[in-house]
Amino acid sequence: MTISFTKCTPEELHTLQEISYETFNDTFKHQNSPENMKSYLDSAFSIKQLEKELSNTDSEFFFVYYNNKIAGYLKVNTDEGQSEEMGDASFEIERIYIKKEFQKHGLGKYLLNKATEIAMERNKNKIWLGVWEKNENALAFYKRLGFVQTGAHSFYMGDEEQVDFIMAKKLQ
Repeated sequence: MTISFTKCTPEELHTLQEISYETFNDTFKHQNSPENMKSYLDSAFSIKQLEKELSNTDSEFFFVYYNNKIAGYLKVNTDEGQSEEMGDASFEIERIYIKKEFQKHGLGKYLLNKATEIAMERNKNKIWLGVWEKNENALAFYKRLGFVQTGAHSFYMGDEEQVDFIMAKKLQ
């Protein structure tokens, strides 16, 4: 088993889009209407939106490979790139997306550890993320790794308002 990690480049935009659609759809389609899923996928993962995110100097995307096959990605944000006002000492993990066929191989923990390393290299003292209140697997995963709920915010899936829990962890 080999795991590798590379920074996503603008030339890989279409691969980023494909993984985004696939992983988000696989994870949430059973709990949301087809109309709301389509609306969200078409706006959040459009080429225009992903180009904007990739060009933001306060955001970075990284692909993870499992046995030389692309398995998912990590998106992190600092400073103005954060999706919530958390201050300059904070570091956001916005997305850890792993394709279904590569789940349960430790890749989520691997990406979380990579995000922590990046945050520490940048002298951040807190990492945080948002998790849908109904995503029990993700909530349990983050709690096991020392994250605690510090708040909540609204998240819109199409026209439906949902709640994301804000979870955070102090860095040593």
